[in-house]
Amino acid sequence: MSGWLWAQAAASAALRQPAVIGVALLYFAAVAVIGIWATRRTHSARDFFVAGQGIGIVTLAVAAMASTLSGFAFIGGPGLVYTVGTGAVFIVLSASITNTMGAWVLARRMRLLGEVRGLITVPDAIGARYRSPAAQGLSAVAILVAVIGYMAANFLALGLVIDAMFGTGLSLGIWIAMLVTLSYTAAGGILAGVYTDLFEGFVKTAASVTVFYFVLQAGGGLAGISRAITAVDATFLGPWGKMPALAALSLFFVFGVGALGQPHVAHKFYMLRDPRQLKWYPLLMSAAMALTLLLYVGVGLVMRAKVAGGALPPLARADDATPAFVLGFTPGAVAGLVFAGVLAAGMSTVNSFMNIGAAAVTHDLPRAFGRRVGDELRWGRAWTIVLSLAAVLLAQLPGTVVAFLGIFGFGLFAATLVPSLAIGLNWQGATREGAIASIATGLALTLTLETLAFLRVFSLPTGVTVSGLSLLCSLLVFFVVSWLTRTRAASQLDADVRVVMEV
Repeated sequence: MSGWLWAQAAASAALRQPAVIGVALLYFAAVAVIGIWATRRTHSARDFFVAGQGIGIVTLAVAAMASTLSGFAFIGGPGLVYTVGTGAVFIVLSASITNTMGAWVLARRMRLLGEVRGLITVPDAIGARYRSPAAQGLSAVAILVAVIGYMAANFLALGLVIDAMFGTGLSLGIWIAMLVTLSYTAAGGILAGVYTDLFEGFVKTAASVTVFYFVLQAGGGLAGISRAITAVDATFLGPWGKMPALAALSLFFVFGVGALGQPHVAHKFYMLRDPRQLKWYPLLMSAAMALTLLLYVGVGLVMRAKVAGGALPPLARADDATPAFVLGFTPGAVAGLVFAGVLAAGMSTVNSFMNIGAAAVTHDLPRAFGRRVGDELRWGRAWTIVLSLAAVLLAQLPGTVVAFLGIFGFGLFAATLVPSLAIGLNWQGATREGAIASIATGLALTLTLETLAFLRVFSLPTGVTVSGLSLLCSLLVFFVVSWLTRTRAASQLDADVRVVMEV
């Protein structure tokens, strides 16, 4: 969510050298080719929203990684490592556990439900599980609220990167970012998105691995980096880094459990051609994330080592860590690759949210009111445009406002979808009332507490996050209300859904 800080720091003539611009133009050309190809293959709402259930496991894993790791992995993450040390790793430390849980408790059931019921959205699965249009509609509202904020934050980050590279000005950069992403998303739907994610995933991985090579060279290897840092601050590389233990564990809980409620990843499970391939998903997804996160950890540590050793002055802003390293210690072509990686990170996240946002308006909300849209493909494309315009207008607001809109998105997804979806598809004792109560609690609590914290009306104790508190409360409400209404659980579970849950 802090990608614009990089763009502000990096908007220099160095980023407008031919090598940097050339790599960026090649990236845009590749995205255009994928968009044209996908548009020609998109003929129905099922193609538009779930890629015709025709993608393989490697494509699924890399695309899921690409849409999961936004610009934070390249910008905010290294800045956080530079500031708090190894405590920042707790955000990503749970990735392999989450990927395994995602395959075991969520992916297979969602894919089978999609086949049995013809489902195409995450709220579809919630509605089918509880036989509840109300739960489906309420989850769609939560997704829609978070999606627009997420899109606005990423459009702002992308716009500032484009401005830094091409000197377009911020407003025009935002519009260019939106139009490029919209052009292939509205035309080719999720089919264009998933194969663009595949390409962007490889771009991000290549950028991360390449930069990590230069990290080792500049820092004298991991041993040299460690010696330079510990000579000044031994706690920086300790178990919690500079963070309180409670804060580090809170990050582990929120990102470990909360990742199961991220709809832009869960939605992709519908697309898998053969659910038997899911046994490879944890390995492929974890490997892709591990390679892509080398930059996240490496750049933050080497920049702290350079500052500790006196080779560099302290950074004015922690988010300057990546641009400062890339511009100072790598060739111009590598800087171009990293910028392409940031563009890829933002665009892969945005196109996923465009698609699930359009599905919420076109598919889920009408069904919550007992209606159906006649031509979901046409209306899906139309609403993709409308939501993109709304996000662009929000992106023109002050950066702090857009940051707020983006920050509460992850927590909102987690608090509203983890209990009802991830747990609900694995616990036959969950009830419709419990699901609705938990979704409503997560939506109200996240939005209220994040707003009050943003306005500085109150602050939580050190180490306690709004997203963690909201998720915990939503889980408690889900279990308590389901227990109180447990006599209704069996009657609310259809036979075919029960079979899927028992597989």
